[in-house]
Amino acid sequence: MPPRAASSPSHALSPALPALRRRFLGALWGTALGLGLTFGGALPSTAQAAEIRVVTSGGFSAAYDQLVPLYEQATGHKVTTARGASMGTAPDSIPSRMARGEQFDVVILADSALDQLIAQGKVQAGSRVDLARSMIGMSVRKGTPPPDISTVDALRQTLLNAKSIAYSASASGTYLSTELFQRLGVAEQMKGKATKIYSERVGAVVLRGDAEIGFQQVSELLPFKELQFVGALPDEVQQRVFFSAGVATGSPDPEAARHLIRFLAAPAAASIVRSTGMEPATTRAAPAAAPAHAEPAAPAAPARKEPAPAL
Repeated sequence: MPPRAASSPSHALSPALPALRRRFLGALWGTALGLGLTFGGALPSTAQAAEIRVVTSGGFSAAYDQLVPLYEQATGHKVTTARGASMGTAPDSIPSRMARGEQFDVVILADSALDQLIAQGKVQAGSRVDLARSMIGMSVRKGTPPPDISTVDALRQTLLNAKSIAYSASASGTYLSTELFQRLGVAEQMKGKATKIYSERVGAVVLRGDAEIGFQQVSELLPFKELQFVGALPDEVQQRVFFSAGVATGSPDPEAARHLIRFLAAPAAASIVRSTGMEPATTRAAPAAAPAHAEPAAPAAPARKEPAPAL
């Protein structure tokens, strides 16, 4: 690749942007540029802009899609992205991609699935970084009376009353089909009306009218503005999954891969992560918050020459 100079923050943070937004983006710029100081005063591969290949599952995609363009602008590096489910045998699932030898630098998926890839030697041991915690939620088509899932009993009754149910073939759906339905005593009743969805978001299936209700990670349901997000599962039966990143074994530029991962996990990214219905992994001990719908609060921008915050 020909050399590419890193973009200047002054070009991206236009005076036309609201002051709050400028401060927030400034914090992320400071993080991306400040991280370079931890590599001896320069971003990795500054002599030649790096191309970082990422494969990510849907759970972290909403935050990822907002953060990566900021990273590219700040560093001059190019991030190419492939997508797939954390689990399952669909051809485009991340385990299937890794099994047939597709090459990546960074892998982002549910923590348990990442641990399996580490055990298989496909992701470097010791490279796992937790990015965000996710919860499972439910959506219906707008105009439909929202079913009650506020309590365990109400959720059980909603499942029994529903004529058709869609759930993900990845981490959330695995939990529903192998644990939750049995725990609620409705596993037999779900046969024939609960469908596992492969290689497509559950929201798209509900939007088409192919399912009455749909369950998936909250962060994957919220982007469907045409649907009504009913809420998250009750705390007593909620599954909280961490979406984590690791450096793929055989990455030609593992230093650049780690640099991107540290940016995605940085405290300055927390507001974007929260706005997508996830909880930053840096607040592991805090109780899960409801999905944020307001404009995210901006952290104060760090001084430009300070090193990156400790991660």
